[in-house]
Amino acid sequence: MRLGDVLDAAGSRAFVGRARELAAFSDALAGRSPRRLFLVHGVGGIGKSTLLGRFRADATRAGRPAVLIDGREVDPSPDGIRAALGQALSDPSLPLDALRGLALLVDHYEQLTAADAWLRRELLRELPDDAVAVLAGRDVPDPAWRRLPGWSELGTAVRLDGLTAAESAELLLRAGVPGERRAALVALSRGHPLALALLAEAAADGPLPEVLADAPDLVSALLECVVSQVPDEVHATGLATCTVAWSTTEDLLGATVGDAAPRVWDWLARQPFVARGARGLVLHDLARDVLTAELERRSPERQQRLHRIVHDRVVAEIRSDVGPDRQHPAQQLLFLHRHSPLTSTLGTLRSRGSAAVAAGSPADHPAVLAIIERFLGPGDADLARGWLRDAPEALQVVRQSDGLSAFALSLLLPTGSPLERSDPAVRAALEHVERSGPARPGEEIHVIRFMGGTQEHERDVYATLVASVVALTTWLTRPLAWSFTATTDPEFWAPFFDYLGMSRISEVPVGARPPVLYGMDWRRLPVDSWMEMMNDRERTGASGPPPAHLLRPAPLGRDAFATAVRTALRDLHRDDRLGSGPLFGSRLAVGPDGPSPVRLRSALERGIAALAGQPRGAELRRVLDRTFVRPAPTQETAAEVLGLPFSTYRRHLATALAELTELLWAAEIGAITLPEDRPPPGAGRN
Repeated sequence: MRLGDVLDAAGSRAFVGRARELAAFSDALAGRSPRRLFLVHGVGGIGKSTLLGRFRADATRAGRPAVLIDGREVDPSPDGIRAALGQALSDPSLPLDALRGLALLVDHYEQLTAADAWLRRELLRELPDDAVAVLAGRDVPDPAWRRLPGWSELGTAVRLDGLTAAESAELLLRAGVPGERRAALVALSRGHPLALALLAEAAADGPLPEVLADAPDLVSALLECVVSQVPDEVHATGLATCTVAWSTTEDLLGATVGDAAPRVWDWLARQPFVARGARGLVLHDLARDVLTAELERRSPERQQRLHRIVHDRVVAEIRSDVGPDRQHPAQQLLFLHRHSPLTSTLGTLRSRGSAAVAAGSPADHPAVLAIIERFLGPGDADLARGWLRDAPEALQVVRQSDGLSAFALSLLLPTGSPLERSDPAVRAALEHVERSGPARPGEEIHVIRFMGGTQEHERDVYATLVASVVALTTWLTRPLAWSFTATTDPEFWAPFFDYLGMSRISEVPVGARPPVLYGMDWRRLPVDSWMEMMNDRERTGASGPPPAHLLRPAPLGRDAFATAVRTALRDLHRDDRLGSGPLFGSRLAVGPDGPSPVRLRSALERGIAALAGQPRGAELRRVLDRTFVRPAPTQETAAEVLGLPFSTYRRHLATALAELTELLWAAEIGAITLPEDRPPPGAGRN
C-alpha cells in the first residue's frame, strides 16, 4: 500500500455530509443517471476540494481512470491544460477518447476562466461518451454552459452550501472536539467546513471565542478564503452594505455608492458568497459574519454610517408602504437587531429563509384556537375566539406548505367590543392607561394579546417573526398613546422587551399561565426618539429604560393642549418662555437633537403656513401671521393692516386659532406630519 492510499483512507474517514452530491456522482459513474457534467461552485473553504478528493476515490474504486488537476497549477490556456492532463495520465500518448470511463476532475476552476470557452466548446467534446467531468470553482458558471446542446439532460450546476448542524457536530467529533464545546463552535461556523476546522484548532489551544471578532487571526484566515479580492473602495462599500442589510437592492446600493450602483451590483451578483434572493442580493451567513467582524474592526465609522443609511431607509419604506408591502422592510428592520437578546432566534429564522406575514382569514381560526388551547388551555381559547369574532382584522399569520405556522392577535383599541372590559389582560392595559394619563382623542392603544407557533408556542421562530413584524409596522404607522404585549413566557421575552425599552407593567391573574404585560408610553417617548435609540442599540446590544433626555413630560389633554397653543403663540418670539411653557413638552418641540424653542417655533409657523391649503385658509393664515408671526402692535392695528373690521378680525382670529389647534393636535398625536420649513404662502404681503 502506498502512502497516498493511507492518506486517501484517512480523508474518507474524516469526510462528512454531501450525501446528495455523492449520490449524484455515484449514479453518473454507474450509468444510472444521464448526467455527464457537474459544475460545482461555492465560497472558498466550503469543501469543494475535499469533495473532489472523495469523487476521485469513488471513481477509482469503481474501476474508472480518474484525473484530478488543480487550476492554480495550470497555465489557463489550451496548451497549458493539455500539458497538465498529459502529466496526470498514466499514458500521455493515449488520445482522450480512448480513456473509457474517464473521470475528469478540475479543482480551482476559477483560475482557468481564460480557457473556459475553449474547454466548453472543444476539450469536453474529445472525452469518451461515458466520461464524467466535474469542474469545481468559486465562481457561478458562465450562462453559456446552459446553452450547450443537451445541457438539461447531461449537465447540472451544483452550489455547495454549508453543512447541517448535525453534520458540523459530527465533523467536530471526528476532529476530537469534546461534546460540551461542539454546539458553540457549530453556531459560530455557520456550517462552513474550513471555519469548523480552524475553530477546532482554536478550541484545542485555549478558550472558545464567543463571537468571531474575538478571534482576529481566524477572521483574517477566513476572510482571505471567502472574499479573496475586492476591486476598489467603491466595491468595498457595496460589499459592506451587504453585511448590514438583510437583502441588498440596486436602489439601496444607490444610496451608499451613488452612480456606481449598477456595476457594483453586477460584481456582487457574480460572487460565490452572494445569492440572488427574491428581493435582492443576500450574503452567505459566514461571509456576513466574517466581513462584519473585519469591517467593525477596521472601519467602524463606515459601518455605523451604512447602518444608519439602511436603518433610515427601511423605516421610511415601512411608513410609506401600505398593507402587505410593509412586511418586507419590517423584516429588514428586524434583522438589523443582530445584537439583541433574540439574536440566535433571528439567526435561525434567517437560515430558514424567513417567511411571509399575512392577514389572517376565517380559515385560519381553527388552527389558531388549537394552538392557544394546546399551550394555554380552554379559557384563553374562549377569549381568543371572542376576539376573532369581534376584531377579525387583528389576526396576522405565517403560513407554510403544511398549513399555519404561527400567529399574532394584534388589537387596536378602542374596538367597541365588550371584551375590552371582560378580557382581564386588555382591561389591565386600559386601566393602566387611565391611571397614567387617558388616551386623547385620535390616539389608539395597541395590544398584542396572543402570539404563538405550532412548535414552541411563544418561542417559535415564526411566532417571533409575526409578532415583531406586527409590532414594528403598527408602532411606526399608527397614532399610538400606548402599546402593550401580553406574554406567558416572560423568561424568554423579558430580555428582548428590556432591549426595546419597554416596561414591565403587571402580571394578570388569569388562566393556567398568567400573562405578563409589558408596555411603552409613546407620548413620553415619541416613536422617532425611540428609533434613534434603537439605531444605537441595534449596533451595541444595549438594554434598559430609555435615557431620560429622550423622555417628554406627561402628555397634555386636548383642552390643555389648546390653551398651551394660545400661550405659545403669544410667546412665539420669546425663547425663554417657549422653553418653559407647557407646549415645550409636546411632540411639536422635538427635533433631531431633542426639544428646543427653535423647533417649537418652527412647528407653530409651519402649522400656520399649512392652513393656507385649507378652504378659506389663506385668509386665516394672514390673520395669524399679522397677530403672532409678524405681529402688529395691537389687535386693532392688525385688523387695520388686514383691511378688516375689528369684529370680523376677531371672528376670523377665533376660527383661525381653532383650525390651527386642530391641525397641531393631529400632528401631536401622530396622525399627520407637518410640512417641512418653507416660506409661508403670501409671505411679504399684508
